[in-house]
Amino acid sequence: FVCLKMWKYLAVYNKEITMEILFNQLVEKLLNNLQNGEQLKLSINGENSQFVRFSQSKVRQSGLVDDASLSISLINNGRTCTCSFTLTGNMDIDTSMALKELERMRKEIVTLPLDLFVVVPENTGSSWEDLNGELLNQDDVVSALSPAMKGVDLAGIWASGRIFTGNANSSGQKHWFATDTFSLDYSLITPDERMVKGTYAGSHWNQDEYVKNMASSISKLRLMARTGKKIDPGKYRTYIAPAGVADIVGMFSWGGVGEASIQQGDSSLCRMRQNNVKMSPCFTLSEDFTSGMVPRFNYNGELAPSKLDLILSGSLQNTLISTRTAKEYGVKSNFASEHESMRSPVLSTGELNEDNIIQNLDKGIYLSNLHYLNWSDRPGGRITGMTRYACFWVENGEVVAPIENMRFDDSIYNFFGENLESITDKAYYHPTIETYEGRELGGVTCPGILLKSFELTL
Repeated sequence: FVCLKMWKYLAVYNKEITMEILFNQLVEKLLNNLQNGEQLKLSINGENSQFVRFSQSKVRQSGLVDDASLSISLINNGRTCTCSFTLTGNMDIDTSMALKELERMRKEIVTLPLDLFVVVPENTGSSWEDLNGELLNQDDVVSALSPAMKGVDLAGIWASGRIFTGNANSSGQKHWFATDTFSLDYSLITPDERMVKGTYAGSHWNQDEYVKNMASSISKLRLMARTGKKIDPGKYRTYIAPAGVADIVGMFSWGGVGEASIQQGDSSLCRMRQNNVKMSPCFTLSEDFTSGMVPRFNYNGELAPSKLDLILSGSLQNTLISTRTAKEYGVKSNFASEHESMRSPVLSTGELNEDNIIQNLDKGIYLSNLHYLNWSDRPGGRITGMTRYACFWVENGEVVAPIENMRFDDSIYNFFGENLESITDKAYYHPTIETYEGRELGGVTCPGILLKSFELTL
């Protein structure tokens, strides 16, 4: 849970200056102070958020966070030095701090080694997006959320408000992106501490949809009260709900779709590149910014394609290639992020009617969520993790009992390959809810998947 920091000066800048104006003024000041041969890249990231923490369906903590930080990269004589600091919102204070950091970097950069693959600033065009959502009024949050969770034990975090990011460089390029989002990430808990996990998120609040979402989770909680079933390790016919699929798709950013990982031989997709191994024709994964939920520009200010097919109908079409990787390996950049991770992944839907999932599963395992995912054999594409939160045994097309927690270990080339039977006809957006350095943008859009076989190992 993010530490709720209350900055006394924030009320000042909210009245006198917006963060976009502050960013633009800082950019102008710093660029006007550059010396011959120096180049600069700047970015701002911040939020104006409300957080409410629930435990046992009661409010335990509530607060507001207004926070922003500025990152500066100085490039000179083939060397790069970077710094970051928290902004106060006071123009004079922030300008003084920025100029001091610039001077400090000038002294430090001469001691650094040459950056052989330095990405120098370019002006390839600017952009501006400011998206307004329909969020709950801060004073109405508790009254809107609480009735639907009455009678159950809920623990969760509500986060809502504006997230913004900007980028500029010494070549004259400038980007700005801001949006309104909300999320309620929660767990429902039985008296014997079995759990159902859920998330309701978006940019436009819909009270009826929220109530429907919570009612669905509560219905699963009632099933969790049944006597648990212990199943043996083995391979089972399995349905993985969209939340679980989102966790697996997220693993593709950890040494999967990045070109550098493939070039270095430790990517889970090396077999697709080197041996022309394919996944199921049903499987199509894209980096898709058309929803407008995430900015297309990266830290270098480069604009990624609106949509890039990574795996199309089971075949590897593209990887995420940063400009640094392009320089190092002599390939063409598609302006991915520095870490070559997915920022707006979308898994295409299929034809399985969402209302007939249990009947189509017939006998096997229904997995609502997965937990503790990691690569057990990344070059082999094997992922391990735990079944957790509302996972059930199904017989004759009906839920029989919750299963006890099991570890799985299986390969993406199995469950996204020959064992992928069908994909549901509806996709859901699963937002990134981490708040390590602030609320994050982005998430995974994906449907559920029905597998002929999925391997539980322990």
